[in-house]
Amino acid sequence: MATEESSNGRGRFSFKVLSTAILFPVLIILLASLRPANGAVFSIDLGSEWMKVAVVNLKPGQAPIAIAINEMSKRKSPALLAFSSGDRLLAEEAAGIVARYPERVYSRVRDMIGKPFESVKQILEDSYLPFDVIEDDRGAVSIRTHDKQSIFRSEELLAMVLSYGRDLAETHAKGVIKDAVITVPPYLGQAERQGILDAAQIAGITVLALINEHSGAALQYGVDKDFANETKHVVFYDMGANSLYAAVVYYSSYTGKERGKSTTFNQFQVKGVRWDASLGGQTMEARLVEYFADEFNAQVGKSFDVRKHPKAMAKLKKQVKRTKEILSANTEAVLSVEALHDDRDFRSSITRKMFEELCSDLWERALTPLRDVLADAGLKVEDVNAVELIGGATRVPKLQVVLSDFLGKKNLDRHLDADEAVVLGASLQAANLSDGFKLNRKLGMIDGASYCILLELEGVSSEAVEGLDNVLVHRLKKLPSKMYRALKNQKSDFRVALKYDGTLLPPGAISDEVATFQISGVADAANKYASLNVSAPLKTSLHFSLSRSGVISLDKAETVVEISEWYEVPVETATLDINATAETKSSEEGAPSTEESKDEEGRLSTDETKQPQTDSQSDAASVDAPSDGSEPPKEAAAAETAVKKKLRRRTIRIPLKIKDLSKGPNQHLSEKDIKEALARMEKLHQKDEEKRKTAEAKNSLEAYIYATKDKLDSMEGVESVSTEEQRDNLRAELNEAEDWLYTDGEDATAAEFKKKLDSIKKSGDAIFFRLEELSARPAAVADAQAYLQTVTETLELWGESKPWIPEKSKDEVRNEVQSLKQWLDDMEAKQSKLPGHVEPAFTSELVQGEVNRLRSKVLLLNKLPKPKPKVEKPTENMTSENKSPESSQGDDTAKQEKKIEEPVGVDGSEDPKSELHDEL
Repeated sequence: MATEESSNGRGRFSFKVLSTAILFPVLIILLASLRPANGAVFSIDLGSEWMKVAVVNLKPGQAPIAIAINEMSKRKSPALLAFSSGDRLLAEEAAGIVARYPERVYSRVRDMIGKPFESVKQILEDSYLPFDVIEDDRGAVSIRTHDKQSIFRSEELLAMVLSYGRDLAETHAKGVIKDAVITVPPYLGQAERQGILDAAQIAGITVLALINEHSGAALQYGVDKDFANETKHVVFYDMGANSLYAAVVYYSSYTGKERGKSTTFNQFQVKGVRWDASLGGQTMEARLVEYFADEFNAQVGKSFDVRKHPKAMAKLKKQVKRTKEILSANTEAVLSVEALHDDRDFRSSITRKMFEELCSDLWERALTPLRDVLADAGLKVEDVNAVELIGGATRVPKLQVVLSDFLGKKNLDRHLDADEAVVLGASLQAANLSDGFKLNRKLGMIDGASYCILLELEGVSSEAVEGLDNVLVHRLKKLPSKMYRALKNQKSDFRVALKYDGTLLPPGAISDEVATFQISGVADAANKYASLNVSAPLKTSLHFSLSRSGVISLDKAETVVEISEWYEVPVETATLDINATAETKSSEEGAPSTEESKDEEGRLSTDETKQPQTDSQSDAASVDAPSDGSEPPKEAAAAETAVKKKLRRRTIRIPLKIKDLSKGPNQHLSEKDIKEALARMEKLHQKDEEKRKTAEAKNSLEAYIYATKDKLDSMEGVESVSTEEQRDNLRAELNEAEDWLYTDGEDATAAEFKKKLDSIKKSGDAIFFRLEELSARPAAVADAQAYLQTVTETLELWGESKPWIPEKSKDEVRNEVQSLKQWLDDMEAKQSKLPGHVEPAFTSELVQGEVNRLRSKVLLLNKLPKPKPKVEKPTENMTSENKSPESSQGDDTAKQEKKIEEPVGVDGSEDPKSELHDEL
């Protein structure tokens, strides 16, 4: 169904014990082949309230794995978005307006994905979130913006949050990044996971895998530890903003081969996971909100209920969150909200003891997942070696006391960063799944499916399903996996329904349906081959896969037909044997291992099964023999021995059509829906880009106005380069621009801000340029005169050190020196007659340009090489007749000596020691 997983990195490693385990790095990640800057990968820890982003990047100067900070230099960002005054706001910007416009700021977007409309509506009502939600054509949730202008599917909203995470990663890596691993809580079902994959596709993210949060934490925990001499059962207890889960992870080691040597590898396996998807930090905050709301209502009186006023509730919730955090470190906290409603301030306080009493029923609920997961794993409390607390809500002191009492431990383990462990562990998996990183030390991982999935078939015969296992996916079945089921002698089309085991459904689900498929083409295949000699009952094969992201799909369906037929072969090549085609047995763990053959019309098999000749077959092969036992004619004998008839069996595989009939929230977005969402995202992106440019242009104008005013009043020397009138005119322009900026310019475009800035810079820049030139111009003249003196001295030295430089060339340089001296004198004389408030006669830049032009000529002459000495040619009367071989050889030697008598450098030039180099 979904193609969320890249094939990159698959099959790269193998284990003796965990043959399909995933491998991860420890501290050093080595690059297999150098990739460009945009070859980085990233991970997103997608929570219901916050999101964190980590980047894996081997670019020089950057940490291999690092948390990407946001524009406020924070390591986590609110998972919020808003639409206000026609603009889209994300993360911190959205959080800044939540108290004023709660109906415009959308939170808990992840929790809206893949759930029925009524379930989401209940979640929002319980959280006092005043969103305008509507039911879409699938029975899922869409949100209508406050201005009634736009309607967005929940997947589109989540895509905006994910795209913000991608922007953070790209800003950190300074390049384009697309490949990512996204974390999800373990209780998400098929619809939720597929919805997140659709949202990532809209956001332009290639999802390497969805990883369960507990697996990310387990990776981060075990990556720097050695389990060669011990095994460990570690419980990861995570209470976040709105949910809680507990997972048992078993760490061990095994011995395998690497590069021909025996090596010990660490590994872990998830033994169990249980959750409470409606218990988290916000559940405790809700108790405080109700407490303070009742108190405020009592103060106002007259049957007033603050709960009916979204803006007041948004303010109260914001302060309650701070109060709860204060109570984690103090025994008492004060709550203060200015103008909570109708300009009425609210002041109150609460003790930690009272807070714990308000949440008294929650502490026992918090232990339930822990008890259940230990029972699932067959462990007692004393079998647990460590309990790692992660998630922000685990900082509540009472929760820690309850957990410690249950586990019989005084201190709980906090080796991991409660906020960042999951996203850092997910980044390790992203590095492994990417094809651009070679991992050093390795950690094998086995995680499993969160739900048991059953297979139900409609329209099949009892014979077809006889002995068929209807449990397709057992709970904690390892990810990824392949499943295979075979139906016997099915001759009609049918439906495949995948359903959750009724004992455990995803939170908010109102149906046990996972997916439904219509399988067609079975009847056509049965009719087509009914008249042929079918040697075995028809077999219909169904091939399922459970992806690394926990999404199940029906990948292929086919009807398998075996046909027996006679054929003739020459005697000399005939071989009598038996090769019966063994019918592949159905296996839960995977499809048959034999290669799939091709159809007669392009995909049928050409496998053959040969049978030995029976007596009847021999008779059939010699029907032309005479019955009286006499010698057959030579022609008949030749015909009889020329060919033999043999029986073969062909296996034909006929692909069947699969149509997804899933309804409700289980129906993921179609290609058309995704294309439309991508187009809308592109328009929003362009609008955001224009908004960014406009903000930058506005800030530049504003900054220039204030900086220029400050310079006019405080910078020394301004009076010497400007008149009072010029300064007053500039101040008037600045004041006019400032007034425009906060009135008519409020809705101006980037181009208008730039035009206004360019206008006032014409006057301002001219004054401050003249001020800079007061010191820069004399310095440039002094440097030029010093250089001219150096050139004059160098020309004199060249007469002895470089006599080969032509006099004509040196005279040209002397003339240039004199010309430049005269030009400087003329310019200084002209400048001395000008007042400071007018354009200068010449600038420091002009002086530097003239000096550089002369410098280039001098450097070229200085590099002129010394001419090589001429070699005398032999006279004509020196012939070969009056030379002896010895003398000839001596002459050659003399020539060689002649060639090397001049010292030369390594590049063939003259000896550098003999040449005088001047510093210019």
